Amino acid sequence: MAEYVLENGEIRIRVDSHGAELRSLMDIRSQREYMWSGDAAYWGRVSPVLFPVVGCFRDKQYRYNGEVYSLPQHGFARDMDFMMTEQTEEEIWFCLTDKENTWENYPFAFSLEIGYRITDRSVKVMWRVTNPAAEPLYFSIGGHPAFAVPPRKEDEITCYLAFAGIESLIVRKIEDGLATDELKKVGLLPGGLLPVTEEVFADDALVVEDRQTSRVRIMDGEKKPYLTVTFDAPLFGIWTPPGKNAPFICIEPWYGRCDKIDFTGTIEEREWANTLPAGDTFETAYAIEV
Repeated sequence: MAEYVLENGEIRIRVDSHGAELRSLMDIRSQREYMWSGDAAYWGRVSPVLFPVVGCFRDKQYRYNGEVYSLPQHGFARDMDFMMTEQTEEEIWFCLTDKENTWENYPFAFSLEIGYRITDRSVKVMWRVTNPAAEPLYFSIGGHPAFAVPPRKEDEITCYLAFAGIESLIVRKIEDGLATDELKKVGLLPGGLLPVTEEVFADDALVVEDRQTSRVRIMDGEKKPYLTVTFDAPLFGIWTPPGKNAPFICIEPWYGRCDKIDFTGTIEEREWANTLPAGDTFETAYAIEV
């Protein structure tokens, strides 16, 4: 396990080879840290990459080729050591490939590459999944970055979320880590603003499907821009631990989602998952700007 640093005069990032996880995003001049600290009293991670599953399989199990396999929530990549493969002044790449201890519960060959590029006051987070096998690769991938925000106070709004280009959100209800058929409309204030209160996350994460927006911004209590996440993902999640008044918010671009409560199909039949043909590569990215 090793830590790597990139900086450009505006921002400095730190990335850990364990999970290829972004651990710090700091404004050099103000010394403001934008990433969550990873305090386990609230949530002990900072920005894990979710692979090869986003969320949960039903009963933590899935079926493939007549066999039953088990994987934990959000998969295993976040808990494995990656190899640093390339580094320049502005960009760094890490790689994880299948091995004996992944085959037991995920019988697929894969190469997962995670990269970070700094430009001005933004970080581009890049993912590349390659299928080196002769059979299709079934996977999901997602981000789970947690951003430090002022702790919520009683009867006081310390931050807002701004959703670009929409007047309301359609959110899928999650129950015990699985998706239900229930959709809820969340009204927004002018400018697409949602005040962050304890009630917002009372039913767990906000799971937003069907590319309803491609930009989510955290605004401070005075509605001034604080941090922006831009993406082209088909789904995203917004989360903070309910009932903890936690001083962070996660904005999570996803290419995949947990199973439905009543799902009984195979891994090939999962909603929102990705199928990568033999020899093909899946590439995508999202950006964090401060």
